[in-house]
Amino acid sequence: MSTIDPTTAPDSIRDWLADARKTVDSQLDIVLRLPELPKDDPVYTLAEAMRYAVLGPGKRLRPALVLASCEACGAPAANALPAAAAIEMLHAYTLVHDDLPAMDDDEERRGRATVHIKYDEATAILVGDALLTLSFKTLASLEHGAADAVRLLAARAGHGELLAGQMLDLQWQVADHTPDLGDLERLHAAKTGALFSAACELGAIAAGADEERQKEMASYGLDVGIAFQHADDLDDGDFAEQTDRAGKRRVELASRAEKKLQGLGDAAARLRVFAQWIGCAS
Repeated sequence: MSTIDPTTAPDSIRDWLADARKTVDSQLDIVLRLPELPKDDPVYTLAEAMRYAVLGPGKRLRPALVLASCEACGAPAANALPAAAAIEMLHAYTLVHDDLPAMDDDEERRGRATVHIKYDEATAILVGDALLTLSFKTLASLEHGAADAVRLLAARAGHGELLAGQMLDLQWQVADHTPDLGDLERLHAAKTGALFSAACELGAIAAGADEERQKEMASYGLDVGIAFQHADDLDDGDFAEQTDRAGKRRVELASRAEKKLQGLGDAAARLRVFAQWIGCAS
């Protein structure tokens, strides 16, 4: 059994994620519509490969957090749909590039061939590039706070955070480095926490929340993101030397994240239950 498999989660989590997936995938289907070109046209192939990368199996946790955070801040989830679609496309771009032979060299992702195996390496590079740029174009269509949202996601996904985490990971593999818990959480904060944090803050921005609330949501997202990655490591058997300490930290971080929702009442119920799930799933 997977620790963080939504199919084994409490009903409230499973139903919420299933609903969010339908909503987000409907939006992505529109954003990633195929061009009216012959199927053997190279541009059609690129668009088809983009859809393959994004619309396949996946938990859709990040876009679900965008929508739930928007609701937690008092606005309809629909206000944040462009941000939800944008962050899922950006996440997909990172996976496509991470799977390349120059990075992790993976041939399978989510139970099927990776993009560079399904198509080819050059196409996979272009798919990642296209998804990254399209994510920002989509984010710019937010009715409220578009400029702030673009600025935020650029920072979280850039060389100081997400890409810094990937660089650390690659260099540690080359050096055969065994990280201590501090190293591990630096990695997880960058590679995973950055987008979880961005997801929650984007939801707050789309809701028109004030700066203080945006920061609180970002902090919640960072904590649950790191806790999520500790749980994922447990599933995959990664960083076995830190299993016991990382397990305790997962619980601490999830509990701390839940406390950051105080004052939001029932509107934050989904985020509250999500933190509880990440902290105690087994």
